[in-house]
Amino acid sequence: MDGELGAFLRSRRARIQPEEVGLTSHGRRRVPGLRREEVAQLAGVSVDYYIRLEQGRGQSVSAAVLDAIARVLRLDETEHAYLHAVARPANRPGRKAAPRVRPGIRLLLDSMDRSPAAVVGPRLDILAWNALYDALFGYSRVAPRARSVARHVFLDPASRDLYPDWAAMAAECVAHLRRVSGHRREDRQLAELVGELSVKSEDFRHLWADHQVKECMFGVKRLRHPVAGQLTLQYETLTVHPADPEQTLVIYASEPGSETAERLALLGSWASTGT
Repeated sequence: MDGELGAFLRSRRARIQPEEVGLTSHGRRRVPGLRREEVAQLAGVSVDYYIRLEQGRGQSVSAAVLDAIARVLRLDETEHAYLHAVARPANRPGRKAAPRVRPGIRLLLDSMDRSPAAVVGPRLDILAWNALYDALFGYSRVAPRARSVARHVFLDPASRDLYPDWAAMAAECVAHLRRVSGHRREDRQLAELVGELSVKSEDFRHLWADHQVKECMFGVKRLRHPVAGQLTLQYETLTVHPADPEQTLVIYASEPGSETAERLALLGSWASTGT
């Protein structure tokens, strides 16, 4: 991940114009954004030290230095945390056991008959779901390995019909995986997923190279379902248990009395009868 640190820093300084940080730009620049020596000056470190940091040779970099660089590069909270994760990795052994969803969580999912809901793993793998979620996305009909939001978005052509805002959905997936990769350096399955998507999807390769980092915990999703039609759903993401942030519960909801609510009810009725 040493190369990842340098690539991330270069991508972030490329988006900052000198005028934004109080510098005067003279003449044409060979590179977009800030130069390395300008970042070093503004962060209060030597140019040589910053260059070594971008080259992955900055050993035992302090939190204070990273905070200063984050301030200069105007990183948001998620990007700031990602910078610390890739620059000062925690030596935690990766979990080898397959993730298990507790029976109580499965019972909770099944009790939510008016809201599509699923348990999602850190790699955007779908671990459990209720009937209405399955009626929307159909994960029970695909092989276990393919039960992944990222694989669905980038490898299943039907996803472009399902998501009218496909480009935004794709960018969101990649930004999530990029953020997670900074905290899971030894995650072989995540590395394999990124490798597979990079080989099979040109869209994924371009987005991955952009180094966007984002945490998507809530928002609005628009779907164009083949049975239910146009749907506008709000979603919230909750940690299943504070002691185990590996799993999150994603719940979709519709405005009471809305057209989407009516269509969801019809979809649920259709799914329960299997017709």
